[in-house]
Amino acid sequence: MAGTAVLAVLGAVLVVLPGVVVDHDLAGASVAAQDRLKAVNDVRTTLLQAVGGMVLLFGAYATWRQLRVSQEGLRATQEGYVTDRFSTAVDQLGSDKLETRIGGLHALWRIAEHSARDREAVISIQAAYLRTHLPWPPAGPQAPAADVPINDVVPLEIRAADAQVALTGLGVLLLQPREQSWINLSVTDLRRADCDGLWLHEVNLDRSCMEAAGLYHANLTQASLVSVNLRHADLKTAILRRARCVLADLRGARLVETDLREADFTEADLREANLRKADAGCAVFRRADLRLADLRGADLKTADLLQARLTGAVASENTRWPAGFDHATAGVILTEDPGPEPPPLLQPTGITTQHPPLRSLP
Repeated sequence: MAGTAVLAVLGAVLVVLPGVVVDHDLAGASVAAQDRLKAVNDVRTTLLQAVGGMVLLFGAYATWRQLRVSQEGLRATQEGYVTDRFSTAVDQLGSDKLETRIGGLHALWRIAEHSARDREAVISIQAAYLRTHLPWPPAGPQAPAADVPINDVVPLEIRAADAQVALTGLGVLLLQPREQSWINLSVTDLRRADCDGLWLHEVNLDRSCMEAAGLYHANLTQASLVSVNLRHADLKTAILRRARCVLADLRGARLVETDLREADFTEADLREANLRKADAGCAVFRRADLRLADLRGADLKTADLLQARLTGAVASENTRWPAGFDHATAGVILTEDPGPEPPPLLQPTGITTQHPPLRSLP
């Protein structure tokens, strides 16, 4: 009914209005009928063009509105689907079956990769999963005791495959931009964990046990490693720039070609650590224990070595010392430089390496 009325009004306008407009413009002047008819048709053509343009604009607006409604409906459907998947995945984490928990962790990982809104929640869940399933000191009959020799501790991916999946997912997701600045993995049992290449930027690992963990080429920029156990850890080519390693235990750790710039090793235990070719520019080693450490080729030119203990540490002609520092008086032993480091593909997997007993055990 309304459409019929609109068409009737539109027809009347197109039939009557052009003549009225022409007569108004002529203001009573006499013109030939043929000229008046041409003028009326011109006005009618202009009106038709204007009406056609309005119809096109209205059609475009209607299409846009329909598209918006469809998009909102699709978004609501997708969010509902993601919510269902999220809830199902979280429920799977409480399963008694290992494979179900692993499936739930992988599902959360996928959700976080495709849904920026859920990424923070997934990261928090992964971190909480690790803290609750791998507390330090270890709890539960299946976890190796704290005093078990590290060579008798099986890699994390074997003894707790679900925890390794959570750790790997966390280290990959932290590559993405995130809102919260710190992730809490403190007081966690990560012995022989595989962290090779993971991004652990601004992660709190205070008082965790990461003995013999594989951290090859991992990014630990600005991480907090206060009182962490990193004995025998493989940190070759890792990035520890501005990391806080106060009171950390790094005995026998492998820090070859590692970026240690501006890191804080105050009172850290680095006995027998391998720092060959490490870049320790502006790093702090105040009261650190570097006895028996390998410092050949290390850049310590701008490092703070105040009260550092260096008796028995080895260095080469390529080791760079702070201006005025007397390494001979400090007890450093000069030896030949080891030359280029072997390619990483020829190195044994860090988490499966058998580690010799430390000579510097208390």
